[in-house]
Amino acid sequence: MSVPVLPVQLAGFNVYMVGIKGTGMAALAEVLVSRGARVTGADVAETFYTDEMLARARIAYHEGFDRSHLVDATPTPNLVIYSAAYDPDRHPELIEARRMGIPIAAYTDALGALSRRAPSVGIAGVHGKTTTTAIVACIVQELGLTGTVLVGSALPDLDGRATLVAGDEFFVAETCEYRRHFLSFSPRAAVITSVEPDHLDYFRDAADIESAFVEFAHRLEPGGTLIYCADDCGASRVAATVQDGRPDLSLVPYGCTASGAGAVAVTARRCGSTEFTVDGTPYELHVPGDHNTLNAAAALQVVRAVVAWGADERAGEQISAAAGRAFAGFRGTRRRSEVVGEADGVLVIDDYGHHPTAIATTITGLRAFYPGRRIVLSFMPHTYSRTLALLDDFARALSAVDVLVLHDIYASAREENPGGVTGEVLAVAAREHHSRVHYVAGVLDAGALIERTLQPGDLFLTMGAGNNWQLGPWVLERLARVRR
Repeated sequence: MSVPVLPVQLAGFNVYMVGIKGTGMAALAEVLVSRGARVTGADVAETFYTDEMLARARIAYHEGFDRSHLVDATPTPNLVIYSAAYDPDRHPELIEARRMGIPIAAYTDALGALSRRAPSVGIAGVHGKTTTTAIVACIVQELGLTGTVLVGSALPDLDGRATLVAGDEFFVAETCEYRRHFLSFSPRAAVITSVEPDHLDYFRDAADIESAFVEFAHRLEPGGTLIYCADDCGASRVAATVQDGRPDLSLVPYGCTASGAGAVAVTARRCGSTEFTVDGTPYELHVPGDHNTLNAAAALQVVRAVVAWGADERAGEQISAAAGRAFAGFRGTRRRSEVVGEADGVLVIDDYGHHPTAIATTITGLRAFYPGRRIVLSFMPHTYSRTLALLDDFARALSAVDVLVLHDIYASAREENPGGVTGEVLAVAAREHHSRVHYVAGVLDAGALIERTLQPGDLFLTMGAGNNWQLGPWVLERLARVRR
């Protein structure tokens, strides 16, 4: 089936989105509405932070899926876009769309269609792509550039939106490696932040996932730019392979081991800030973790590339100054070391990390950013395949906290339970490295244990791609009630 192409003029174009509450889907909906499309859709009844995003964009949608949503729609949708979580051969609304003769397209194909409308940057990587894209949006906003940036999370700096829509001279978007989805994207420039084994329900091993990133980089336009993290072994191997096959590309490394424009050096770590330089220019971030200095450096290289494409003659000093303001004011994104609140001396933070490397990096960053605090962690593993394949890595990474509370695995619609792996199995493995490990399968069932454990001065961290973030607000409410 040929992929439907979004029309050049979206005014009056009717789009129905299956799985509209997904972060990428909600962000895409924001872009489509901003360009004049009429958007609606459907998703599960569970509440996500994207409900707020959709409400702010005045996008109405159904809770629950039913064929009648399409049959009774007035006017009939011109296009149905669906999240990768749903199978077009099995989902009732997608089956109905086909029966009615309505074109359907995967989210990644719709994103790819947008990437062919303007010079585009695809930001990819197992870790860091969301924050990198978010910082790009902040610099673009500071410079007043006329382009669009689509982020995989909501940004406080964008009033809770996941997009910056300031024109159509260029398009920057977070792209996903899962099932090679980013191969739908057509970039003039690409960023590779990190490459290591993940999504092992699909990729066979490290070589398989690296081959996907090589293929992604080969999609760059002739004479395009590949920006990559020199500190990441996987990203560096991908860049070396691409350089051999595409000598026409400009390769731009960044990181502590890079030289030239992308050279990064952390100069000071203080409670609440990290000072660093990029190519000798000093900057400051107020979000935790040295890894975010790398994300900031990558974002700076993206903006330099975008400015070089246009007629906008911004001097390097102007870009550096705007980047400095953007870095200093950057408040992070939803579910990335997000401060949920503080009550009775306990700071509550939520983070989306669900890979051992992300877990270890985030905990290290929080230790440096909030020195002297005990870290009590609620972690919910995500997907059976990832938990099983990386079990020992998870156990070691999670041992860096003071108290660990584990929950059962948050299942994904994309895989079946193979048996033999549970949250309790991970708890047993974690006890090989840590003495204070608790296992409570249900998220809110752990509330009483966590309340008894927390002390004034602690940092309570909820982490994972599941729904254990619900414990953060619950704990804050309980602690505030005790204070009252």
